[in-house]
Amino acid sequence: MSTREPRRLLAQELAATAAAYQDAAVIPHCPTCAKPCCRLDKLVLELEWKQVKVFWRLDESREAFDRRLASGQGPQEIREGNGLYYVHSKPCPAYDEAGRSCRVYGQEIKPLGCSDFPVYEDRGGVLADLRCEAVDIEALADWLAKAIGPEWRIVRSADEEFPFLVTLAVRKIGKRSRS
Repeated sequence: MSTREPRRLLAQELAATAAAYQDAAVIPHCPTCAKPCCRLDKLVLELEWKQVKVFWRLDESREAFDRRLASGQGPQEIREGNGLYYVHSKPCPAYDEAGRSCRVYGQEIKPLGCSDFPVYEDRGGVLADLRCEAVDIEALADWLAKAIGPEWRIVRSADEEFPFLVTLAVRKIGKRSRS
């Protein structure tokens, strides 16, 4: 077996554990959240053309929309870049303010960033965004420890530039990492 196989399996286990933690601890909190991430005050949502077209109910071509956006006539909250669209500082059109819920939750069109946020597997660790008030870093570390077993330990580190981004890395007990 190659060395990639155990890493891939570990990454899959971490991704499944992050998703289970979100389902159990984060998602149930969303309707009572004081600062719903769907309002996009501090977060940036990355969308593909199909999502923009559906969410903003556009009937024009992508080329026409891009021209309108470039001329400053498009929605001010959308910026185009590298073939994608970035939305910030205005609630996502799929967010139902009255019901405090997502209209596209559980549908294929739901943006990937919404599914991942605030806890997701990233390069063999789990990244937690502490701007989400539902994230309990201690509880998340416990979930991970139970999922991966006693032969692993959890190592926490915060991003220097964005300290609200905390990575929970896993290290094999008894082995030193090669730096």
